[in-house]
Amino acid sequence: MKTKLILFLSGVLLGTGALQAQANQECATTAALAYSDAKANNYDAAWTRIQTLRKDCPSYHIATYQYGERILKDKLDKAPEGEKKAVAQELIALYKERLQHFPAKTDAGKVNADIAQIMYDAQIGTTEEQFQAFDKAFKADPNSLNAKSLYTYFYLLVELQDAGKKDLQEVFDMYDVVTAKLEEQENETAEGLAKLIEKQEAGEELTDKEQKRLNAYEINLKAYSAVKGSINAKLGQRADCDNLIPLYSKDFDQNKSNVEWLKRVNNRLSGKDCTEDPLFVKVSEALHKLEPSASSAYSLGQLAEANGNQAKALEYYNQAAQLQKDPSVRANIYYRIGNQYKEKGQFGQARNFYRKALEAKPSYGRAYLQIAGMIGQSANNCGDTAFEKRAVYWKAAEYADRAGRVDPSISSTANETAAAYRGRAPQRSDIFQNDMQGKTITIGCWIGESVRVPNL
Repeated sequence: MKTKLILFLSGVLLGTGALQAQANQECATTAALAYSDAKANNYDAAWTRIQTLRKDCPSYHIATYQYGERILKDKLDKAPEGEKKAVAQELIALYKERLQHFPAKTDAGKVNADIAQIMYDAQIGTTEEQFQAFDKAFKADPNSLNAKSLYTYFYLLVELQDAGKKDLQEVFDMYDVVTAKLEEQENETAEGLAKLIEKQEAGEELTDKEQKRLNAYEINLKAYSAVKGSINAKLGQRADCDNLIPLYSKDFDQNKSNVEWLKRVNNRLSGKDCTEDPLFVKVSEALHKLEPSASSAYSLGQLAEANGNQAKALEYYNQAAQLQKDPSVRANIYYRIGNQYKEKGQFGQARNFYRKALEAKPSYGRAYLQIAGMIGQSANNCGDTAFEKRAVYWKAAEYADRAGRVDPSISSTANETAAAYRGRAPQRSDIFQNDMQGKTITIGCWIGESVRVPNL
């Protein structure tokens, strides 16, 4: 009896193993055919087999979901408007299955961000559900949202605020977070671009790989600039002094000992130039009393500047810059200091602070434009001969060019400025008559740089 039972169980196990082996073989065969069809762009045949794999062999290989994503994105691009929603829902389901079966090989943040964007683009779910999808992705990984998704995230919040489902303060808080993330991405891109521009300006030829990177950097910077503009436009009048002053005035007494609240309000009022209202003075003084900081020092600098005390304003601004940890804010402070020195005609000092602004924020094109302006103004004072004096305009044009490349939002102004400077620089006949083609001219006075004469 015992022997019969053992033989029976052995037969069951062998049979189960054989069935499992057969199932694995069927999965392998179906997968091979599906992946082959997908590689050949034979998407209709591939999709049928991908569907089988999702149902019968969901954990066979991650390629099932990678090829499935490629196929569904193609379908989504080609689908008529009335069918896009169904394809989008299928793509979301595919993403969720991949997260379930291959969590270790899936970037959850990116996938969740993709799901959120698809929900918005295909109008799946309510505004609140779409916002929650973005919120989930961003809170899990702030780097998961690209420029477009960051805008959509903010846009949905503003829509909810307009519908009375979110507070205005939440919109302001989100604006700070989203713009900070955009500027972080923008600065990283501009820093990479600046290195390649310097290589070009030094006369070195870029490799094919570097040229592709340069093109990508410039495209991305244009995207960041456009998105920031759209976010500011969406914020619109919600962030003007008429809204900010009453919003914060009603909460001042209960928050006048709350350092974090005072910092946030101080930055907001300062950033929107609401500095003439008594509330700004109250906030600044309360903050400086509780915790002398970059924000409070900067605000006191603004107050000193408004009262005509330029020396005191510069002292506070320098202190604010040294204390400020946020590179974008620090760049704004250095830029403002640079403007003060420029107005005094102290161009060398002004350039030092514009350069500090650029060190903190490489995409600060306006700082390059200010340097270009000062160099252009100094042309008659920074050369020995008429040719050398006019050659200074080439250097001014270089800085104007760079301004537009690192900050596409001012590219039109920068390009016009550069063209104007080149129009004042020596022309082909001047270069030929003076035999200066290809030569390097050292520019004296405060500029202390060199410029290469173009070859004819």
